Amino acid sequence: MNNNRIYLSSPHMGGLEKEYIKEAFDTNWIAPLGKNVDEFENEVLDYVKSKGALALSSGTSAIHLALKLLSISEGDYVFCSDLTFAASCNPILYEKGIPIFIDSEKDSWNMSYKALEKAFNFARENNKLPKAVIVVHLYGQSADMDNIKKICDEYKVPIIEDAAESLGAMYKGTMTGTIGKYGIYSFNGNKIITTSGGGMLISEDIESINKARFLATQARENKPYYQHKELGYNYRLSNVLAGIGRGQLRVLEDRIKKKKEIFCRYLDGFKKLKEISMMPIREYGSPNFWLSCIRINDNSKVNPKDIIDKLNEENIEARHIWKPMHMQPLYKKYMFFKEGDEAISEQIFKEGVCLPSDTKMTEEEQEKVISLVRRVIYKEKV
Repeated sequence: MNNNRIYLSSPHMGGLEKEYIKEAFDTNWIAPLGKNVDEFENEVLDYVKSKGALALSSGTSAIHLALKLLSISEGDYVFCSDLTFAASCNPILYEKGIPIFIDSEKDSWNMSYKALEKAFNFARENNKLPKAVIVVHLYGQSADMDNIKKICDEYKVPIIEDAAESLGAMYKGTMTGTIGKYGIYSFNGNKIITTSGGGMLISEDIESINKARFLATQARENKPYYQHKELGYNYRLSNVLAGIGRGQLRVLEDRIKKKKEIFCRYLDGFKKLKEISMMPIREYGSPNFWLSCIRINDNSKVNPKDIIDKLNEENIEARHIWKPMHMQPLYKKYMFFKEGDEAISEQIFKEGVCLPSDTKMTEEEQEKVISLVRRVIYKEKV
Protein backbone atom coordinates (compact mmCIF):
# COMPACT_ATOMS: atom_id res chain seq x y z
CA MET A 1 0.00 0.00 0.00
CA ASN A 2 1.20 3.49 -0.87
CA ASN A 3 1.93 5.44 2.31
CA ASN A 4 1.27 8.76 0.58
CA ARG A 5 -2.52 8.89 0.62
CA ILE A 6 -4.32 10.53 -2.28
CA TYR A 7 -7.19 12.54 -0.82
CA LEU A 8 -10.58 13.48 -2.14
CA SER A 9 -10.06 17.19 -1.38
CA SER A 10 -7.75 18.26 1.42
CA PRO A 11 -6.55 21.69 2.63
CA HIS A 12 -3.96 23.28 0.35
CA MET A 13 -2.13 26.25 1.80
CA GLY A 14 -0.71 28.88 -0.52
CA GLY A 15 1.90 30.39 1.80
CA LEU A 16 0.41 33.83 2.40
CA GLU A 17 -1.78 32.52 5.22
CA LYS A 18 1.14 32.68 7.67
CA GLU A 19 1.54 36.44 7.15
CA TYR A 20 -2.03 37.18 8.18
CA ILE A 21 -1.89 34.75 11.09
CA LYS A 22 1.38 36.33 12.25
CA GLU A 23 -0.26 39.75 12.16
CA ALA A 24 -3.06 38.44 14.39
CA PHE A 25 -0.49 37.12 16.87
CA ASP A 26 1.72 40.21 16.71
CA THR A 27 -1.23 42.50 17.47
CA ASN A 28 -2.72 40.02 19.96
CA TRP A 29 -6.02 39.98 18.02
CA ILE A 30 -6.50 36.24 18.43
CA ALA A 31 -10.21 36.17 19.18
CA PRO A 32 -12.97 36.78 18.78
CA LEU A 33 -12.73 39.41 16.01
CA GLY A 34 -10.19 41.81 14.48
CA LYS A 35 -8.75 43.19 11.26
CA ASN A 36 -8.57 39.84 9.49
CA VAL A 37 -12.29 39.24 10.00
CA ASP A 38 -13.22 42.68 8.65
CA GLU A 39 -10.87 42.41 5.68
CA PHE A 40 -11.89 38.84 4.87
CA GLU A 41 -15.51 39.95 4.63
CA ASN A 42 -14.57 42.92 2.44
CA GLU A 43 -12.33 40.84 0.19
CA VAL A 44 -14.99 38.18 -0.36
CA LEU A 45 -17.50 40.93 -1.16
CA ASP A 46 -15.10 42.42 -3.67
CA TYR A 47 -14.58 39.00 -5.26
CA VAL A 48 -18.24 38.00 -5.57
CA LYS A 49 -19.54 41.55 -6.22
CA SER A 50 -22.09 41.78 -3.41
CA LYS A 51 -22.81 44.37 -0.71
CA GLY A 52 -23.02 42.65 2.68
CA ALA A 53 -21.03 39.80 4.22
CA LEU A 54 -20.77 38.18 7.63
CA ALA A 55 -17.90 35.80 8.45
CA LEU A 56 -19.13 32.90 10.58
CA SER A 57 -17.98 29.70 12.24
CA SER A 58 -19.52 27.47 9.55
CA GLY A 59 -21.68 27.36 6.46
CA THR A 60 -24.33 25.65 8.57
CA SER A 61 -24.52 28.64 10.91
CA ALA A 62 -24.93 30.88 7.85
CA ILE A 63 -27.95 28.86 6.68
CA HIS A 64 -29.37 28.94 10.19
CA LEU A 65 -29.09 32.73 10.38
CA ALA A 66 -30.62 33.10 6.91
CA LEU A 67 -33.63 31.12 8.12
CA LYS A 68 -33.81 33.27 11.26
CA LEU A 69 -33.77 36.42 9.13
CA LEU A 70 -36.71 35.02 7.15
CA SER A 71 -38.60 34.32 10.39
CA ILE A 72 -38.88 30.58 9.86
CA SER A 73 -40.80 29.12 12.79
CA GLU A 74 -42.55 25.96 13.88
CA GLY A 75 -44.62 24.36 11.14
CA ASP A 76 -43.32 26.52 8.28
CA TYR A 77 -42.50 24.81 4.99
CA VAL A 78 -38.99 25.19 3.58
CA PHE A 79 -38.24 23.62 0.21
CA CYS A 80 -34.71 22.22 -0.12
CA SER A 81 -32.56 20.39 -2.66
CA ASP A 82 -32.75 16.66 -2.03
CA LEU A 83 -29.29 15.65 -3.28
CA THR A 84 -27.06 17.36 -0.74
CA PHE A 85 -25.30 17.10 2.61
CA ALA A 86 -27.45 17.20 5.76
CA ALA A 87 -26.06 20.63 6.72
CA SER A 88 -28.23 22.16 3.98
CA CYS A 89 -31.44 21.20 5.77
CA ASN A 90 -30.57 20.54 9.43
CA PRO A 91 -31.08 24.24 10.32
CA ILE A 92 -34.71 23.92 9.18
CA LEU A 93 -35.22 21.53 12.07
CA TYR A 94 -33.36 23.88 14.43
CA GLU A 95 -36.30 26.26 13.96
CA LYS A 96 -38.89 23.43 13.97
CA GLY A 97 -39.71 24.08 10.32
CA ILE A 98 -40.86 21.36 7.92
CA PRO A 99 -38.37 20.49 5.16
CA ILE A 100 -39.78 19.43 1.80
CA PHE A 101 -37.28 17.93 -0.61
CA ILE A 102 -37.00 18.66 -4.31
CA ASP A 103 -35.51 16.15 -6.73
CA SER A 104 -32.57 16.69 -9.08
CA GLU A 105 -32.47 17.14 -12.82
CA LYS A 106 -30.32 14.80 -14.94
CA ASP A 107 -28.52 17.60 -16.76
CA SER A 108 -26.80 19.18 -13.73
CA TRP A 109 -27.70 16.96 -10.74
CA ASN A 110 -29.02 20.14 -9.12
CA MET A 111 -32.58 21.05 -8.15
CA SER A 112 -35.15 20.29 -10.84
CA TYR A 113 -37.30 23.32 -11.55
CA LYS A 114 -40.00 20.97 -12.83
CA ALA A 115 -40.08 19.14 -9.50
CA LEU A 116 -40.01 22.51 -7.74
CA GLU A 117 -43.06 23.60 -9.71
CA LYS A 118 -44.92 20.48 -8.57
CA ALA A 119 -44.06 21.25 -4.95
CA PHE A 120 -45.36 24.81 -5.32
CA ASN A 121 -48.56 23.55 -6.93
CA PHE A 122 -49.10 21.27 -3.94
CA ALA A 123 -48.37 24.08 -1.49
CA ARG A 124 -50.72 26.48 -3.28
CA GLU A 125 -53.55 23.94 -3.36
CA ASN A 126 -53.08 23.41 0.38
CA ASN A 127 -52.89 27.15 1.03
CA LYS A 128 -49.48 26.85 2.65
CA LEU A 129 -46.61 28.26 0.64
CA PRO A 130 -43.03 27.76 1.80
CA LYS A 131 -41.24 30.54 3.64
CA ALA A 132 -38.00 29.87 1.73
CA VAL A 133 -36.35 27.69 -0.91
CA ILE A 134 -32.82 26.42 -0.26
CA VAL A 135 -31.06 25.76 -3.56
CA VAL A 136 -27.78 23.83 -3.44
CA HIS A 137 -25.09 24.33 -6.10
CA LEU A 138 -23.87 20.76 -6.08
CA TYR A 139 -20.18 19.83 -6.38
CA GLY A 140 -19.31 23.32 -7.58
CA GLN A 141 -21.85 23.78 -10.40
CA SER A 142 -24.68 26.29 -10.36
CA ALA A 143 -28.29 25.19 -10.43
CA ASP A 144 -30.56 26.46 -13.23
CA MET A 145 -31.25 29.71 -11.43
CA ASP A 146 -33.33 31.50 -14.08
CA ASN A 147 -36.02 28.82 -14.08
CA ILE A 148 -35.87 28.33 -10.32
CA LYS A 149 -35.97 32.05 -9.60
CA LYS A 150 -38.85 32.59 -12.02
CA ILE A 151 -40.99 30.14 -10.03
CA CYS A 152 -39.95 31.52 -6.64
CA ASP A 153 -40.53 35.12 -7.76
CA GLU A 154 -44.01 34.21 -8.99
CA TYR A 155 -44.89 33.09 -5.46
CA LYS A 156 -42.78 35.81 -3.80
CA VAL A 157 -40.73 33.20 -1.91
CA PRO A 158 -37.09 34.10 -1.13
CA ILE A 159 -34.17 31.90 -2.18
CA ILE A 160 -31.27 30.89 0.04
CA GLU A 161 -28.37 29.77 -2.12
CA ASP A 162 -26.32 27.03 -0.51
CA ALA A 163 -23.09 27.82 -2.35
CA ALA A 164 -20.98 25.94 0.20
CA GLU A 165 -19.37 23.92 -2.58
CA SER A 166 -19.38 26.54 -5.33
CA LEU A 167 -17.35 29.60 -4.32
CA GLY A 168 -15.97 31.03 -7.56
CA ALA A 169 -18.53 29.30 -9.79
CA MET A 170 -20.67 31.48 -12.01
CA TYR A 171 -24.15 31.43 -13.50
CA LYS A 172 -24.44 33.50 -16.69
CA GLY A 173 -21.64 35.78 -15.52
CA THR A 174 -22.91 36.17 -11.94
CA MET A 175 -21.26 34.54 -8.93
CA THR A 176 -23.21 31.79 -7.22
CA GLY A 177 -24.35 32.91 -3.79
CA THR A 178 -25.34 36.39 -5.03
CA ILE A 179 -28.50 35.57 -6.99
CA GLY A 180 -30.96 34.78 -4.21
CA LYS A 181 -31.99 36.79 -1.15
CA TYR A 182 -29.14 35.17 0.82
CA GLY A 183 -26.09 33.18 -0.17
CA ILE A 184 -23.85 31.06 2.00
CA TYR A 185 -20.28 29.82 1.55
CA SER A 186 -18.37 27.18 3.47
CA PHE A 187 -14.66 27.22 4.27
CA ASN A 188 -14.57 23.75 5.78
CA GLY A 189 -11.32 21.82 5.39
CA ASN A 190 -12.45 19.99 2.26
CA LYS A 191 -13.69 23.03 0.34
CA ILE A 192 -11.90 24.75 -2.54
CA ILE A 193 -10.44 27.23 -0.04
CA THR A 194 -10.53 26.78 3.72
CA THR A 195 -10.28 28.58 7.04
CA SER A 196 -10.06 25.18 8.78
CA GLY A 197 -13.69 25.65 9.75
CA GLY A 198 -15.78 28.61 8.76
CA GLY A 199 -18.48 30.08 6.57
CA MET A 200 -20.00 33.31 5.32
CA LEU A 201 -23.45 34.80 4.83
CA ILE A 202 -23.89 37.09 1.79
CA SER A 203 -26.69 39.46 0.87
CA GLU A 204 -27.43 42.71 -0.91
CA ASP A 205 -29.57 43.59 2.10
CA ILE A 206 -27.13 45.36 4.44
CA GLU A 207 -29.73 45.82 7.16
CA SER A 208 -30.39 42.08 7.38
CA ILE A 209 -26.66 41.31 7.46
CA ASN A 210 -26.35 43.72 10.39
CA LYS A 211 -29.21 41.89 12.12
CA ALA A 212 -27.43 38.58 11.52
CA ARG A 213 -24.22 40.06 12.93
CA PHE A 214 -26.13 40.96 16.10
CA LEU A 215 -27.60 37.46 16.40
CA ALA A 216 -24.23 35.83 15.73
CA THR A 217 -22.63 37.66 18.65
CA GLN A 218 -25.04 36.35 21.29
CA ALA A 219 -27.60 39.10 20.54
CA ARG A 220 -25.85 41.39 22.98
CA GLU A 221 -27.57 44.77 23.23
CA ASN A 222 -25.61 48.01 22.78
CA LYS A 223 -25.34 48.73 26.50
CA PRO A 224 -22.39 49.34 28.87
CA TYR A 225 -23.27 46.00 30.46
CA TYR A 226 -24.40 42.60 29.17
CA GLN A 227 -28.06 42.74 28.22
CA HIS A 228 -30.00 40.34 25.99
CA LYS A 229 -33.56 40.68 24.71
CA GLU A 230 -33.29 37.99 22.03
CA LEU A 231 -31.80 34.53 21.74
CA GLY A 232 -28.35 34.80 20.21
CA TYR A 233 -25.63 32.47 18.99
CA ASN A 234 -21.86 32.15 19.22
CA TYR A 235 -21.35 32.04 15.46
CA ARG A 236 -18.55 34.50 14.64
CA LEU A 237 -15.33 33.48 12.88
CA SER A 238 -12.10 34.02 14.80
CA ASN A 239 -9.50 36.54 13.67
CA VAL A 240 -6.86 33.80 13.32
CA LEU A 241 -9.02 31.64 11.06
CA ALA A 242 -10.05 34.68 9.02
CA GLY A 243 -6.34 35.26 8.41
CA ILE A 244 -6.10 31.81 6.86
CA GLY A 245 -9.09 32.71 4.69
CA ARG A 246 -7.46 35.91 3.45
CA GLY A 247 -4.40 33.98 2.34
CA GLN A 248 -6.52 31.29 0.73
CA LEU A 249 -8.57 33.82 -1.19
CA ARG A 250 -5.40 34.93 -2.98
CA VAL A 251 -5.03 31.48 -4.57
CA LEU A 252 -8.71 30.76 -5.30
CA GLU A 253 -8.45 31.30 -9.06
CA ASP A 254 -5.41 29.00 -9.18
CA ARG A 255 -7.37 26.36 -7.30
CA ILE A 256 -10.30 26.64 -9.73
CA LYS A 257 -7.91 26.27 -12.67
CA LYS A 258 -6.33 23.19 -11.10
CA LYS A 259 -9.72 21.64 -10.30
CA LYS A 260 -10.79 22.12 -13.93
CA GLU A 261 -7.60 20.45 -15.15
CA ILE A 262 -8.34 17.49 -12.90
CA PHE A 263 -11.89 17.22 -14.25
CA CYS A 264 -10.70 17.42 -17.86
CA ARG A 265 -8.03 14.76 -17.26
CA TYR A 266 -10.67 12.39 -15.93
CA LEU A 267 -12.93 13.25 -18.85
CA ASP A 268 -10.18 12.37 -21.30
CA GLY A 269 -9.15 9.27 -19.34
CA PHE A 270 -12.63 7.77 -19.35
CA LYS A 271 -13.81 8.86 -22.81
CA LYS A 272 -13.55 5.32 -24.23
CA LEU A 273 -15.38 3.70 -21.32
CA LYS A 274 -19.05 3.36 -22.17
CA GLU A 275 -19.77 2.31 -18.59
CA ILE A 276 -18.75 5.69 -17.16
CA SER A 277 -19.95 9.26 -17.67
CA MET A 278 -18.73 12.38 -15.91
CA MET A 279 -21.06 14.72 -14.06
CA PRO A 280 -22.61 16.82 -16.86
CA ILE A 281 -21.59 20.47 -17.12
CA ARG A 282 -24.31 22.93 -18.13
CA GLU A 283 -23.58 25.58 -20.74
CA TYR A 284 -25.14 28.40 -18.71
CA GLY A 285 -22.25 28.78 -16.30
CA SER A 286 -18.70 28.01 -15.27
CA PRO A 287 -18.26 25.63 -12.29
CA ASN A 288 -15.39 25.68 -9.84
CA PHE A 289 -15.10 21.89 -10.39
CA TRP A 290 -14.81 21.31 -6.63
CA LEU A 291 -15.20 17.53 -6.97
CA SER A 292 -14.93 15.42 -10.10
CA CYS A 293 -17.73 12.87 -10.04
CA ILE A 294 -18.61 9.96 -12.27
CA ARG A 295 -21.76 8.00 -12.84
CA ILE A 296 -21.63 4.29 -13.65
CA ASN A 297 -24.20 3.22 -16.22
CA ASP A 298 -26.97 1.16 -14.67
CA ASN A 299 -26.35 -1.74 -17.07
CA SER A 300 -22.76 -2.15 -15.86
CA LYS A 301 -21.76 -5.09 -13.66
CA VAL A 302 -19.65 -2.67 -11.62
CA ASN A 303 -21.08 -0.58 -8.79
CA PRO A 304 -19.69 2.42 -6.89
CA LYS A 305 -18.55 0.27 -3.97
CA ASP A 306 -16.32 -1.79 -6.28
CA ILE A 307 -14.45 1.32 -7.36
CA ILE A 308 -14.32 2.90 -3.90
CA ASP A 309 -13.01 -0.31 -2.34
CA LYS A 310 -10.36 -0.80 -5.02
CA LEU A 311 -9.09 2.74 -4.61
CA ASN A 312 -9.10 2.42 -0.84
CA GLU A 313 -6.91 -0.69 -1.13
CA GLU A 314 -4.34 1.58 -2.79
CA ASN A 315 -4.69 4.26 -0.08
CA ILE A 316 -6.78 6.49 -2.33
CA GLU A 317 -9.85 8.28 -0.98
CA ALA A 318 -13.10 8.17 -2.96
CA ARG A 319 -16.67 8.45 -1.77
CA HIS A 320 -20.25 7.79 -2.71
CA ILE A 321 -22.34 10.69 -4.00
CA TRP A 322 -24.43 12.36 -1.29
CA LYS A 323 -27.22 10.08 -0.11
CA PRO A 324 -30.45 11.97 -0.87
CA MET A 325 -32.14 13.55 2.10
CA HIS A 326 -35.48 11.84 1.51
CA MET A 327 -33.67 8.50 1.97
CA GLN A 328 -32.09 9.50 5.28
CA PRO A 329 -33.65 7.97 8.42
CA LEU A 330 -33.95 11.44 9.98
CA TYR A 331 -35.81 12.88 7.00
CA LYS A 332 -37.71 10.01 5.38
CA LYS A 333 -41.02 11.12 6.94
CA TYR A 334 -40.99 14.42 5.03
CA MET A 335 -42.44 15.06 1.59
CA PHE A 336 -40.36 14.63 -1.55
CA PHE A 337 -41.23 15.87 -5.03
CA LYS A 338 -39.78 14.43 -8.23
CA GLU A 339 -40.34 15.56 -11.79
CA GLY A 340 -41.16 12.12 -13.23
CA ASP A 341 -41.92 8.58 -12.18
CA GLU A 342 -38.40 7.85 -10.92
CA ALA A 343 -36.30 9.82 -8.45
CA ILE A 344 -33.25 11.18 -10.26
CA SER A 345 -31.44 11.81 -6.99
CA GLU A 346 -31.78 8.13 -6.04
CA GLN A 347 -30.35 7.04 -9.38
CA ILE A 348 -27.38 9.39 -9.08
CA PHE A 349 -26.68 8.17 -5.55
CA LYS A 350 -26.93 4.54 -6.67
CA GLU A 351 -24.54 5.05 -9.59
CA GLY A 352 -22.26 7.92 -8.50
CA VAL A 353 -18.68 8.15 -7.21
CA CYS A 354 -16.70 11.21 -6.10
CA LEU A 355 -13.13 10.75 -7.31
CA PRO A 356 -9.97 12.30 -5.83
CA SER A 357 -9.95 15.99 -6.77
CA ASP A 358 -7.17 17.20 -4.51
CA THR A 359 -5.28 20.20 -5.90
CA LYS A 360 -2.03 18.78 -4.49
CA MET A 361 -2.48 15.58 -6.49
CA THR A 362 0.13 15.09 -9.23
CA GLU A 363 -0.68 14.09 -12.80
CA GLU A 364 0.99 10.74 -12.13
CA GLU A 365 -1.22 10.17 -9.10
CA GLN A 366 -4.33 11.01 -11.06
CA GLU A 367 -3.28 8.69 -13.88
CA LYS A 368 -2.99 5.96 -11.27
CA VAL A 369 -6.59 6.65 -10.19
CA ILE A 370 -7.75 6.49 -13.81
CA SER A 371 -5.85 3.24 -14.37
CA LEU A 372 -7.36 1.63 -11.28
CA VAL A 373 -10.89 2.61 -12.29
CA ARG A 374 -10.31 1.16 -15.75
CA ARG A 375 -8.98 -2.03 -14.16
CA VAL A 376 -12.15 -2.44 -12.12
CA ILE A 377 -14.33 -1.89 -15.18
CA TYR A 378 -12.45 -4.24 -17.48
CA LYS A 379 -12.06 -6.95 -14.85
CA GLU A 380 -15.82 -7.20 -14.59
CA LYS A 381 -16.12 -7.44 -18.36
CA VAL A 382 -13.69 -10.36 -18.75
